[in-house]
Amino acid sequence: MRAVLQRVTQASCTIDGEITGAIEGGFLVLLGIEDADTMEDLDWLAQKIIGMRVFGDENGMMNKALADVGGDILLISQFTLFASTKKGNRPGFTRAARSDVAIPLYEKMIEKLSALSGKKIKTGIFGADMKITLLNDGPVTILIDTKDKE
Repeated sequence: MRAVLQRVTQASCTIDGEITGAIEGGFLVLLGIEDADTMEDLDWLAQKIIGMRVFGDENGMMNKALADVGGDILLISQFTLFASTKKGNRPGFTRAARSDVAIPLYEKMIEKLSALSGKKIKTGIFGADMKITLLNDGPVTILIDTKDKE
């Protein structure tokens, strides 16, 4: 699994003119799932997202986690995080999981993040043409890959 975490002061997802999810502050998380991903990857990544200390403390240092600042999560499925750009200029997406694998893991990620945060997770709709707006705070943008547990 790959996730792009963006610390935001606001973010929303709109589909066909209707807002499906919006937050005022916290993380916009773009989530890519590949066929090789497991529940172990999901659990590790969810813990990492919830525990990521990138919010400012009283001294302006990035020492606070999402719960410390009362932040929310907008979770968006993003198969293009597994784009292969090795050959030519048209990316390939063969590493991205098919929907029969990805949808259940995406739904489990929503459940896991909700359980860990104690909050409802805002989302887009898997596979839809989504318009995402955000105001990146910092900017702080972090890429996490469960295959590179650094």
